Amino acid sequence: MSFREWRDGGCETLADLYRDDSFVSYERATEAFDLSRGQYLHYRGLQEVARTTWPQFPEAPPLTLTLNILLSCGRGKRLISLLYSAMRQDSTPPITPSWAAWEADLGMTLEPGQRKHIGLLTWKVSCNARFKLIHFNFVHRTYMTPVSLNRISVDRWDNCPRCGAERAGFFHLAWECPQVSYGATDPIFNDRHRFPSFYRTVPNEIYETRAIVRLLHHFGWTWVGILTSDDDSGRRAGEELERDITNSGGCVAFLQRLQKPPYTGWNEMRQIAETIRGYSVHVVIVHCSRAYMDNMLIRYLETLPAKVWIASAVTSHLKDFSYVYGWNLFNGSLEFSIPKGQIPGLTDFLYSVNPSNFSDNSYFVDLWVLTFECAPALPVGTFAYESFYPRCKGNETMRKLKKTIYDVYNFHNTYSVYTAVYAAAHALHNMISAKANSGHSSVSESLSTDFQPWQLHHYIQNLHFKTSSGDEIYFDDRGDPPAHFDISSWIYYDPDNVTRIKVGSFQISPSGEEQFVIDDRDIHWHHDFKEVPRSVCSESCPPGYRKVPLEGQPICCYDCALCSEGEITNKSDMPNCLTCPEDQWSNQKRNSCIPRVVEFLSYEDQLGVTLTSITSLFSLLTAGVLGIFIKYSNTPLVRANNRDLSYILLLSLMLCFLCCFLFIGRPSKTSCLLRQTAFGIIFTVAVSSVLAKTFTVIIAFNATKPGSKLRKWVGPRLSIFVMLGCSMGEVVICTVWLLLSAPFPDTDTKSETGKMILQCNEGSVAAFFAVVSYVGFLALLSFVVASIARKLPATFNEAQFITFSMLVFCSVWVSFIPAYLSTKGRYMVAVEIFAILTSSSGLLGCIFIPKVYIILLRPELNTKDYLMGKQVNT
Repeated sequence: MSFREWRDGGCETLADLYRDDSFVSYERATEAFDLSRGQYLHYRGLQEVARTTWPQFPEAPPLTLTLNILLSCGRGKRLISLLYSAMRQDSTPPITPSWAAWEADLGMTLEPGQRKHIGLLTWKVSCNARFKLIHFNFVHRTYMTPVSLNRISVDRWDNCPRCGAERAGFFHLAWECPQVSYGATDPIFNDRHRFPSFYRTVPNEIYETRAIVRLLHHFGWTWVGILTSDDDSGRRAGEELERDITNSGGCVAFLQRLQKPPYTGWNEMRQIAETIRGYSVHVVIVHCSRAYMDNMLIRYLETLPAKVWIASAVTSHLKDFSYVYGWNLFNGSLEFSIPKGQIPGLTDFLYSVNPSNFSDNSYFVDLWVLTFECAPALPVGTFAYESFYPRCKGNETMRKLKKTIYDVYNFHNTYSVYTAVYAAAHALHNMISAKANSGHSSVSESLSTDFQPWQLHHYIQNLHFKTSSGDEIYFDDRGDPPAHFDISSWIYYDPDNVTRIKVGSFQISPSGEEQFVIDDRDIHWHHDFKEVPRSVCSESCPPGYRKVPLEGQPICCYDCALCSEGEITNKSDMPNCLTCPEDQWSNQKRNSCIPRVVEFLSYEDQLGVTLTSITSLFSLLTAGVLGIFIKYSNTPLVRANNRDLSYILLLSLMLCFLCCFLFIGRPSKTSCLLRQTAFGIIFTVAVSSVLAKTFTVIIAFNATKPGSKLRKWVGPRLSIFVMLGCSMGEVVICTVWLLLSAPFPDTDTKSETGKMILQCNEGSVAAFFAVVSYVGFLALLSFVVASIARKLPATFNEAQFITFSMLVFCSVWVSFIPAYLSTKGRYMVAVEIFAILTSSSGLLGCIFIPKVYIILLRPELNTKDYLMGKQVNT
């Protein structure tokens, strides 16, 4: 569709559509310009242009509206950027070519060449440049129901402008007529209830969002900004981007929505520019067309710091933003685009065109004039350029132009159009072939009688072919083609020398697998970045540290805290520290676990050697005393001190010393079972023997009294009975302990940092203290009984020695309890060994050393008379 009928009717600019300072109705426009009834869609498109450009619609806009529309059309980029960069105030030049008024508003003197450019731009403006966008906004992005669409106009076309269907209305246009779009990327078209006949040859916008997230993840950019257009598509795309970036672990510093001029004033633009400057982001994602960014870039271009701009496929090519004074801003930026493809013959065709064979195309003629700065030879009255430009010589050719001006090799959008046309052609061909093979007399008959537009859906849906470039084209059940994007890097040497390099791609295979490829070496970053730019809110936390979120800040803004002892992080930016295994500990940097230092009371360390030596010495000493007693067993001294009990006591003391070896060395199941129980039973036997000795002394002296009833208890039976009876109590306690909660080997990793102490777990602390308490009870009882017997004749009485030995014994074990509870690890074991050695040596020294002294050094005292007190002073 075109506006030729409007131009032929005398409608040249938007100003022609205003009557009495108001926008004309469709009926009045039809009468004024002699339009056919099929021009209603064009009318609504022009009406949309006026509404979006002038806030006071339907009132008539100022004459400067024409220039504003021209700015949105993408023509005259270099002149307009030069013109705006020279402006010092927010005023807009008048439409009339009054050079004095122009210069007064601009605050500058215009060169003759600049006057020619301005005259050309303000002479005549056609709305053709915006029709595609209007058609897209009005039809494809409408949110109206089928009933509402038919109510837009009660008129119906005799034939559909697209498919030729008879009596077609707006419902047919939006719902029934098959559409293959070459530019619509909005995800809304995936709604098959609202758009059942819609197909497209460009990827869905959702896939581009996923591609952008993959790009951010590849470079580690977690702190980004987003600029979108303030319309339904921009808001939806911005929200989708923000959601996907957040779900992938990134954060969006700001999401700014841009409105088209003149809705966005300078204050709003300044605030947006200050927002971009105020955040530490180095990456800004742009998802809007040039029309939304023009004012901000022209006004605040030089004040914006260096950024990596990521342009979506919706955004115009970044080279369109290379203004005269700001082209360096976009240096090193990245752009997503629809992959280009080869179109046979198109390059030669574009190089061969000239105004003589395209005189009716105002766009091409404008391009020719602005490019070569001359007026082409055209029929008189067609275009009035002669008043501003000299006549062209006729040897101008497009082949001499730079690629930055006229690039005929990067067919991105053109390739989408080419693919859409071939998709429709293949679908139509398949449908015709199918009908011809079904028995129709001819293809033309089948088309004239049986063909309906809606029948094409089936063939478009099942389409599958290859283009001339080898790309496979097919549509999924939502009307989407295979998702494929090229990633390009832009290098600006100057405004007229721009290079675009493909650095990667993103595509989704038929199986749904994402394929992301990028070559960092081909990217030339902005010269302010000496290496790959970093865009993070907080620097990465190295291994050994964890992230601590900051209250009220996004998850990407955090502090780094060193892991606690025993915890590590072996990767960067870990949110939590990992606890080391039981047998390992964190190193000093907290980035790895190392084996703990295993500690126990071993025979190799100094403390173990010392205790082993003392234990061996006392064991040998006790064995020597026992040997002396056995050798002198028939002497009066040995016999008078209950020889059998002395043997038992010496043997038990020797075993007490030897049981210390159960506490030294690596704990095992056997040593843990025997350690405390053997100590308890052997010590009980020793203390019971002392108690039996004390009872024997008391009974022996009291039995000598006339009429004493204790005579029958005199003899070895009483002592054996006391010793066995007292020992059985300890045996019972130990048996119950072993049956209910036996000791077992255990490890202690909490007492000392970085160490693992091997020890015996007592199983039941209560049972352990019951064993010790029972021994203490017997010792206390022995002490009391010995105290009673200490006043008996000294020559025959060892009660005084027993009393002193029990005093030493009790003192040691009373001191043992707090010392045992206050120590950990091997020192706790050493404390118990020390208590065993001290108490045992106290018994040995207090009871037996005086007797050994008499036996070996004073044999004259080892007589019965002396013991009976008859030779006291000898």
